Amino acid sequence: MLSKKSQYAFKALSYLVEKRNDGPVLISEIAEHKKIPLKFLENILLELKKADILDSKKGKGGGYFLRENPENVKLAKIIRLVNGPIAMLPCVSLNFYEKCDDCNEDHCGLHDVLIEVRDASLNILESKTLMDLVD
Repeated sequence: MLSKKSQYAFKALSYLVEKRNDGPVLISEIAEHKKIPLKFLENILLELKKADILDSKKGKGGGYFLRENPENVKLAKIIRLVNGPIAMLPCVSLNFYEKCDDCNEDHCGLHDVLIEVRDASLNILESKTLMDLVD
Protein backbone atom coordinates (compact mmCIF):
# COMPACT_ATOMS: atom_id res chain seq x y z
CA MET A 1 0.00 0.00 0.00
CA LEU A 2 1.26 3.47 -0.82
CA SER A 3 1.85 5.67 2.17
CA LYS A 4 0.22 9.08 2.41
CA LYS A 5 3.70 10.51 1.90
CA SER A 6 4.00 8.69 -1.44
CA GLN A 7 0.56 9.80 -2.51
CA TYR A 8 1.44 13.41 -1.71
CA ALA A 9 4.76 13.07 -3.54
CA PHE A 10 2.99 11.84 -6.67
CA LYS A 11 0.38 14.63 -6.42
CA ALA A 12 3.11 17.26 -6.10
CA LEU A 13 5.16 15.76 -8.91
CA SER A 14 2.14 15.57 -11.22
CA TYR A 15 1.48 19.27 -10.56
CA LEU A 16 5.10 20.10 -11.34
CA VAL A 17 4.86 18.08 -14.56
CA GLU A 18 1.78 20.08 -15.55
CA LYS A 19 3.58 23.36 -14.75
CA ARG A 20 6.99 22.34 -16.13
CA ASN A 21 6.96 25.02 -18.84
CA ASP A 22 5.91 27.83 -16.47
CA GLY A 23 9.10 28.07 -14.40
CA PRO A 24 9.59 27.36 -10.69
CA VAL A 25 6.46 26.73 -8.60
CA LEU A 26 6.01 27.90 -5.02
CA ILE A 27 5.46 25.25 -2.37
CA SER A 28 2.36 27.11 -1.19
CA GLU A 29 0.86 26.90 -4.69
CA ILE A 30 1.42 23.13 -4.87
CA ALA A 31 0.02 22.66 -1.35
CA GLU A 32 -3.07 24.71 -2.13
CA HIS A 33 -3.85 23.15 -5.51
CA LYS A 34 -3.17 19.57 -4.43
CA LYS A 35 -4.48 19.94 -0.85
CA ILE A 36 -1.25 18.80 0.80
CA PRO A 37 -0.24 20.02 4.28
CA LEU A 38 2.52 22.58 3.74
CA LYS A 39 5.01 21.27 6.34
CA PHE A 40 4.61 17.71 5.08
CA LEU A 41 5.10 18.89 1.49
CA GLU A 42 8.26 20.81 2.39
CA ASN A 43 9.87 17.62 3.69
CA ILE A 44 8.81 15.61 0.65
CA LEU A 45 10.15 18.19 -1.81
CA LEU A 46 13.46 18.42 0.05
CA GLU A 47 13.80 14.65 -0.16
CA LEU A 48 13.09 14.72 -3.90
CA LYS A 49 15.62 17.54 -4.30
CA LYS A 50 18.31 15.57 -2.47
CA ALA A 51 17.63 12.70 -4.89
CA ASP A 52 18.17 15.08 -7.85
CA ILE A 53 14.61 14.71 -9.12
CA LEU A 54 13.78 18.31 -8.28
CA ASP A 55 15.71 21.51 -8.02
CA SER A 56 14.80 24.87 -6.57
CA LYS A 57 15.42 28.53 -7.12
CA LYS A 58 15.44 31.07 -4.31
CA GLY A 59 14.15 34.61 -4.35
CA LYS A 60 11.66 36.36 -6.61
CA GLY A 61 10.34 33.95 -9.22
CA GLY A 62 11.68 31.06 -7.16
CA GLY A 63 10.22 27.72 -6.26
CA TYR A 64 10.59 24.08 -7.19
CA PHE A 65 10.91 22.59 -10.64
CA LEU A 66 11.71 19.23 -12.20
CA ARG A 67 15.40 18.65 -12.69
CA GLU A 68 14.92 15.66 -14.97
CA ASN A 69 12.69 15.19 -17.97
CA PRO A 70 9.47 13.66 -16.56
CA GLU A 71 9.55 11.06 -19.34
CA ASN A 72 12.75 9.68 -17.79
CA VAL A 73 11.60 9.42 -14.17
CA LYS A 74 10.17 5.98 -13.47
CA LEU A 75 7.40 5.63 -10.89
CA ALA A 76 9.32 2.78 -9.24
CA LYS A 77 12.17 5.19 -8.44
CA ILE A 78 9.81 7.58 -6.66
CA ILE A 79 8.14 4.80 -4.67
CA ARG A 80 11.46 3.40 -3.51
CA LEU A 81 12.71 6.84 -2.58
CA VAL A 82 9.65 8.00 -0.66
CA ASN A 83 7.89 4.80 0.41
CA GLY A 84 10.68 2.23 0.53
CA PRO A 85 10.36 -1.31 -0.83
CA ILE A 86 7.90 -2.16 -3.56
CA ALA A 87 7.79 -5.81 -2.49
CA MET A 88 5.21 -6.82 0.11
CA LEU A 89 7.70 -8.91 2.11
CA PRO A 90 11.35 -8.12 2.80
CA CYS A 91 12.42 -11.60 1.64
CA VAL A 92 11.25 -10.86 -1.93
CA SER A 93 12.57 -7.31 -2.19
CA LEU A 94 15.24 -6.61 -4.77
CA ASN A 95 16.65 -3.47 -3.16
CA PHE A 96 15.65 -3.88 0.50
CA TYR A 97 16.10 -7.64 0.95
CA GLU A 98 16.02 -9.10 4.44
CA LYS A 99 15.61 -12.74 5.32
CA CYS A 100 12.44 -13.47 7.26
CA ASP A 101 13.09 -14.81 10.75
CA ASP A 102 10.49 -17.57 10.66
CA CYS A 103 10.57 -18.63 7.01
CA ASN A 104 12.38 -21.09 4.79
CA GLU A 105 12.42 -19.32 1.42
CA ASP A 106 13.07 -22.59 -0.42
CA HIS A 107 9.78 -24.07 0.78
CA CYS A 108 7.50 -21.06 1.25
CA GLY A 109 4.48 -20.75 -1.01
CA LEU A 110 3.85 -17.17 0.11
CA HIS A 111 7.41 -16.22 -0.84
CA ASP A 112 6.94 -17.72 -4.30
CA VAL A 113 3.59 -15.99 -4.90
CA LEU A 114 4.86 -12.62 -3.71
CA ILE A 115 7.84 -12.83 -6.04
CA GLU A 116 5.31 -13.00 -8.88
CA VAL A 117 3.40 -10.05 -7.41
CA ARG A 118 6.63 -8.06 -7.08
CA ASP A 119 7.66 -8.81 -10.64
CA ALA A 120 4.25 -7.87 -12.05
CA SER A 121 4.22 -4.63 -10.05
CA LEU A 122 7.77 -3.77 -11.09
CA ASN A 123 6.97 -4.49 -14.72
CA ILE A 124 4.30 -1.78 -14.59
CA LEU A 125 6.10 0.71 -12.33
CA GLU A 126 9.34 0.53 -14.32
CA SER A 127 7.46 1.16 -17.58
CA LYS A 128 5.47 4.15 -16.28
CA THR A 129 6.93 7.61 -15.80
CA LEU A 130 5.88 10.91 -14.26
CA MET A 131 4.35 11.81 -17.62
CA ASP A 132 1.83 9.00 -17.10
CA LEU A 133 0.45 10.86 -14.06
CA VAL A 134 -0.94 13.74 -16.08
CA ASP A 135 -3.81 13.86 -18.55
